[in-house]
Amino acid sequence: MEQYSAFLQNTSIFSGMSREEIKSILQCLDAKKENYSKGSVILRAGSSTESMGLLLSGKVLVIQEDIWGHRSIMDLISPGDFFGESFAASPGSILNVSVVADSDCQILMLNINRILSVCTAACSHHAKLIRNFAAMLARKALRFNNKISHMSKRSTREKLLSFLSAESTQKGSLCFSI
Repeated sequence: MEQYSAFLQNTSIFSGMSREEIKSILQCLDAKKENYSKGSVILRAGSSTESMGLLLSGKVLVIQEDIWGHRSIMDLISPGDFFGESFAASPGSILNVSVVADSDCQILMLNINRILSVCTAACSHHAKLIRNFAAMLARKALRFNNKISHMSKRSTREKLLSFLSAESTQKGSLCFSI
């Protein structure tokens, strides 16, 4: 994991932590690095998980399939992004999406129970980790809330205008680049 320490420092969940703190917390979390080849299923719809993934390299797709085999890409995960955290943090919840490797990739799997429970050493960097995790979940919830807000509009025109209006508000100007 040493080769990823600089990379991990720039991720949202390890933000504000030193390399030594990250090394210590990864041991506490029983982090496991796993390799997947393109097309491999990482998490399968209909199953449950206690782990969330942090993508170290490659690309991963979060897909939803209906009973007739129609696939919808729900999210594209890039290096530094997480997946599966909502399902892992809800004990007994069943995944309604699958997570599939879109290219050869390396993933750091983290046990959610070890993230949410303070370790016996009650280290200060674990408290940082929990704060960072909560902030990360909040940002993701806000992003999905915006997406739902736009997609709930009736017509394509209304969806586009909703998106452009939100971008204008966020940029604080009627002129902006997308």
